[in-house]
Order: sequence, then C-alpha cells, then structure tokens
Amino acid sequence: MAPTQTRSHMVRSNEEMIELVVAEDVAASPRYNEDIAPTKSAERTWSRWNIAALWVGMSICVPTYTLGGVLTAYFGLSVSEALVTILVANIVVLIPLTLNAFPGTRFGIPFPVVLRSSFGIIGSNVPCMIRAVVACGWFGIQTMFGGLAIHLLLSSLSADWKALGGVGEVIGFFVFWALNLFVVIRGAESIKWLETLSAPLLLAVGVGLMVWALPHTSISELLAQPPNRPEGDGVASYFMAGLTAMVGFWATLSLNIPDFSRYAKSQKDQIVGQIIGLPLTMFFFAALGVVLTAASSSLVGETISDPVNLIGRIDSPGWVAIAMVLIIIATLSTNTAANIVSPTNDFQNIAPKFINQTRGVLLTGLVGVLLMGFELIKKMGWIESDVSLESLYSNWLLGYSSLLGPIAGIMIVDYFVIRRQSFDLPALYLDGGTYPAFNPAGFIAFFVPVGLTMISFSQPALSWFYDYGWFTGSLLGALVYFVSSKLLDKAPSVVLPAAGSPRAY
Repeated sequence: MAPTQTRSHMVRSNEEMIELVVAEDVAASPRYNEDIAPTKSAERTWSRWNIAALWVGMSICVPTYTLGGVLTAYFGLSVSEALVTILVANIVVLIPLTLNAFPGTRFGIPFPVVLRSSFGIIGSNVPCMIRAVVACGWFGIQTMFGGLAIHLLLSSLSADWKALGGVGEVIGFFVFWALNLFVVIRGAESIKWLETLSAPLLLAVGVGLMVWALPHTSISELLAQPPNRPEGDGVASYFMAGLTAMVGFWATLSLNIPDFSRYAKSQKDQIVGQIIGLPLTMFFFAALGVVLTAASSSLVGETISDPVNLIGRIDSPGWVAIAMVLIIIATLSTNTAANIVSPTNDFQNIAPKFINQTRGVLLTGLVGVLLMGFELIKKMGWIESDVSLESLYSNWLLGYSSLLGPIAGIMIVDYFVIRRQSFDLPALYLDGGTYPAFNPAGFIAFFVPVGLTMISFSQPALSWFYDYGWFTGSLLGALVYFVSSKLLDKAPSVVLPAAGSPRAY
C-alpha cells in the first residue's frame, strides 16, 4: 500500500543511510519538532576529520589536564601507571562510543530519540534527564574555568580589573556563559567549524607548552616517583578503580554520541574519526598536565596543578593575554560540544512542541548557573567554604559512571541484538504506535544494576560492584535487557527500504 500525504515513511539515501519523509502524522505529533527530527542527507556533512577535530576540541580542556593528578592523588597510582590507565580507558571507551554512534549515523536521529526504542516514547525522558543533569553540572564547571581565563586575560590588560578579584571571575563566568550559548544556538554547523578551526591550534599550543616545560623537569625522575598507596599493595585494584573513573570521564558522550554522529557522512567516517581524535589526544594532554605540574615549581616557584592559574603566574602580561585567549578557545570548544548539545536535546525530548533548540540551550544555561550558584556566591565573598571543584568532579566521575553504564549497555543490545539495526523511524515520533510509552525491559535493566550499586554502599562484600561501576553496570544492564526483552516484549519486525529502492511502504 502506497503512503498517502498524511503518512510519513522512510527512504534510503544510499547503501547505509535512512531518511524520514515527514508527513502530517509525524509533523503534528507532540513528540516531534524540527530540531530533533532525523537529519537529511544534505545535513550529513561531517567527515572523519571533522569528527576527529570534535574529539580534539573536547579532549583539550582543564579537567583532562588534571586527570593525571587525580589518579595519583586519589587513586593511588604512580605517574606512569596513571598515564597508562588514561590511554587504556580511552581505548576501552571507543567501543561504546562507536557502537552507540551507529543508529545516529544510519537514521540521523539524536540520543533521546534513540532511547525511545529501549525505554519507550515517554520513558526515554528518565535516562535523558540523568544524562542532562551531569552535563549541566560539567557545563557549569567548565564555564567557571572559562570565566577565570577571561578574568585573567582582562587582569593582564588592566590593573583596575585585576583589583576586582572574585567579582571579576563571576563577571567572566557570565561572559563565557553567554558566548557558549550563542555558539550552540547557531546550530550544528557552528559547532563543526569551531571544532575544526580550533583543533590544530590547540594541538600546536599543547606541543609548545610541552617544549616549554620539558627542560624544567626530569621525565625519568617523574616516572620513577612511587605511587601514593600502602607499600606492598598490588596495582590491580587501584588500576581498575582508576580505569573505571577514566572511562566514566567520557561515559556521558558514549551515550549521546548520536547527537553528533547523525551529521556524519558515513559509518566509516564516525568510526575512523573517533579513533583518530580521542585516545592519543587524551593521553597527550593528560601527560602535558603531569609534566607542567611537575615543572611548575621551577617555572613559577610553586607547584600548581591548574593550567589557568599556572599560566596566570607568568611574569609577562603579553604572553598571559595570548595564553588566556587560547584557554578560552579550548574551553569553549569542549563546553559547547560536550556539555550543551546533549541536555539541549534532552530537554526538547520532554515536550518538543514547547521546547525547541533555543529554549533547550537556555534551560541548560539556567541549570548550569544554578548548579554553580554556591561556587559563584563563594567567589563574590558572601560565604566561605573549603569545598573544591576538583573533589566535586572527581566524585562525579566514579558515581555517575555507575548510573550511565547500564544505559550504554541497554542501548547497544537494543539496537544491535533486539532491533537488529532496524528502527520504525516514523513510529519513534508517534504515540501509541510500534513503541510503547514505557518499555518495562529498559527500566528493569536499568534499575537492577543501579539497585545493586545502592546496596553495595552498605555491603563491603559488594564494594567491587560500585568501584568498577561502569563495567559492572554496562555488562549487567546489557544482559538483563536482553533477557527482559525476550520475556516481556516482542521486538517489531521492521522492513527497511531495499538498496536501490527509494521507499518503504
């Protein structure tokens, strides 16, 4: 039966890409708007180099710089063990990143719409909000770093601005906040060009900083430093805890990678681009952080683990100004892509007819400010506190990975095993169709590992389940989802358009 003007249908744009021809049924649905609609072939313009640049831009940031210090200070690893852990973690995280990117690339759909298959049309909002909250928090933290860079830039140019102190940092926060929102509101092409233009510049700056620091420290002595753990303890348990935390660093992006892969030219482009852009960039910039921190006592007279403050101590206003501009660019390229795009789409998923991209961006910005409200008030001098952002995001790395792991496993099993890489694309935007409002299999698979994680807090025998939260959560979530789907739900049989055939009826 041929489709009528009121019925949406799928078309195959090439051997591996599926598009949605939107008709009245989907266009009028409360689950649809143009910003979360499947991308058309003309919009899928990101090559492997654009995707690699995306990862370079996201990886070069202040938190990456401090990862080596986090692993040595909090996870009991030596410098060499920490760097190996970071490299292995980013190779490991490539697996869910590339697999969960597949549906985005093939069907052109963002993360929330992909989740409608495994959690239900309305139920998808639960994992979406879990993802959105942590992204908004990271957005606030990164904006704090960017605001500090703006403050130091202006302080290098004006003694009056420098005298503002914490007030200047708060003003810088809101200036950087507005700049981030402006970039994302302009759309995916704006992000694409920001990342593509900034990536080579950021890599060049990283190499320059490494060359600057190396004469001021001994690599052999740095690597020979003993680990911060009880003498005689083996490395295995510390390595696995650190590995879990480092995988957790990009656990968020391993979920919402369809938000970007929906713009990829092909599956090969998204796979190769991620392999090129992620592991070595993360390793290099984390290593740079270790080297610069070790060299800081020779460079500025004291050990400083924060690159913004380290560069701010350079006794040359001109170089400080240039360095701060580059840090602003680095933080902007990370923040826009990693921390605004996903919650923007997640908020739209709640009520697409009322929340479009612009309103989603503004909601993200508002939540980010609220989450950083305590820190902003502290910088204004209105309260005093010893709570540090470093300890805050360190705990998030491990704690949130235990929540996000099950979602990653569920997504992979749903698409590759249960749905066999086939979605009823129009039905993902409709109520009462192929996909239920709530998919019980998804929620069972999510709450079982999360429940065990909660129990493990009070049961020392199960502490390993939390310590290795991303791995235990993703594997158990995947297994429970497979079993639950087989017992509770019969996956719909979806016939995709055949190669060379323009339509599916």
